[in-house]
Amino acid sequence: MNSPARYDAVVVGAGHNGLTAAAYLGRAGLKVLVLERREIIGGACVTEEVIPGHRVSFTSYFASMLMPTVIRDLGLAGHGLRMIGSDPLLAVGLEPGRILRWWADPQRAADEIRAISPRDAEAFLRVERELKALAAYLQPFFLEPPPDLAARGLDRVREAWRLFRRFRRLKGEETSRLVNFLTGSLGDYLDRHFESEDVKRMFLANNVYGKHGGPYEPGSAIGLLFHLLSGGDDAVQGFSGHVIGGMGAITQAIAACGEAHGVEIRCGTPVARILVEHGHAAGVELEDGSVIHARIVLSNADPKRTFLGLVEAEHLPETFRQDIAAIKMAGPSAKLNLALTREPTVLGRPADADPRERSLLTMVPTLEGAQRIADAARRGEISDDLWIDCVIPSLVDDTLCPPGKAMMTCFIQYLPYCLARGTWDERREELGDSIVRQIARWMPDLPELIEGRVVLTPLDLERTYGLTEGNIFHGDLNIGQLFSMRPTPQWSQYRTPVKGLYLCGAGAHPGGGVTGAPGHNAAHQVLRDRKAGR
Repeated sequence: MNSPARYDAVVVGAGHNGLTAAAYLGRAGLKVLVLERREIIGGACVTEEVIPGHRVSFTSYFASMLMPTVIRDLGLAGHGLRMIGSDPLLAVGLEPGRILRWWADPQRAADEIRAISPRDAEAFLRVERELKALAAYLQPFFLEPPPDLAARGLDRVREAWRLFRRFRRLKGEETSRLVNFLTGSLGDYLDRHFESEDVKRMFLANNVYGKHGGPYEPGSAIGLLFHLLSGGDDAVQGFSGHVIGGMGAITQAIAACGEAHGVEIRCGTPVARILVEHGHAAGVELEDGSVIHARIVLSNADPKRTFLGLVEAEHLPETFRQDIAAIKMAGPSAKLNLALTREPTVLGRPADADPRERSLLTMVPTLEGAQRIADAARRGEISDDLWIDCVIPSLVDDTLCPPGKAMMTCFIQYLPYCLARGTWDERREELGDSIVRQIARWMPDLPELIEGRVVLTPLDLERTYGLTEGNIFHGDLNIGQLFSMRPTPQWSQYRTPVKGLYLCGAGAHPGGGVTGAPGHNAAHQVLRDRKAGR
């Protein structure tokens, strides 16, 4: 371990954040190596085959919060990234034959709501303006470290000044709204502003997917602000869209940028442990026993996998390991990916709907129904009336499958990681059959169109994609695990108790979603520390 380092930095995991961190470090002139356990890059941001010649975004499946700064800095458009904005942003299946659409143009969305409730149409315009204004205040925090609660002396003064500068323009009533959003429940917020259950369900469908807890639990409102952050090439608030070539095209573009700056990427190279010498990261040991030396190590793995698996206990304070072990994971999500003989028929969809509209349908329960499903998941039960978000990306992207065929990807929640009865290996296909039956209420011909399918349970997300307990965010997005609390209050600045070891994945601020923000922020923290001689 005393031999010279071959690399300035080694990144563990070629997920989109690991690749983003590597690209920024390579661009700054560092010699960087990325090590990926699987045979393909991308982590949970990948495009894979359901059956030969039929590809789809297997895990993450829609672009909404990829930071414009990351897109521009890394020149991703020049490396092949192309996104097509969705319109409507959402098509919510209220019941078979009835669909409510959230159009990109707020006035058009309000006009559609007006047919349900004139009062709610006006409330929608007011609430949408207020939410976008609050999201704009949060936006800068996504591309910088969170407030450092462990800062002392002058550093503490600097942190206070930074916070003051960010929020000095907030009015009193805006401050109370922001605090309410960070701590309050989505259900209470919607009940206060809207009278129609249909409109409330539309807002519920625009909340964070993959988050624990139902809409009447504290902190559940924050998802509305997350989805109204700026995204895409043109920094549009609330942007969402299809990625041509699937979500794997994002990670391919980031990897291409990194390689253009000398970053080396190795697939099929699982890391067994992170080496530590005299309290400082010294490289990694691979599963085949070989050692790679580096002055800096960045882990794109989640905090539990990193600190309870890759770093030996003797190198970490026991209190830190206890804090990491206490992070709430137990991912509540699953995916169903389908190869279809053709586009399915959707009840209630207008005959003149264009491909972008036809590509979306979310089957979301009522607020009370969502709460019941979340409570059932806590008991280890699988509900027979799940929250299902369907996307048919092949209607917009003809590169995914042969002409005339169709690809569908479905995100499902709330599900238990630990089942009260049986195992996920035993019940995987039962879940797939149930999901198909539920979707068929809106798409009656779907069952007969399926040529191939892949069901990913929470356990599959853990085993295949390295997401501990199947959690797509590397830790639940709740107020106790966000901002300065992520992953722990003492270590929220991407650094860790091991000098030279940084956390660059979604387990660090600002959390999950395909944003590139944790990778961006971790890389910049590395560069600041190098400049300061730390």
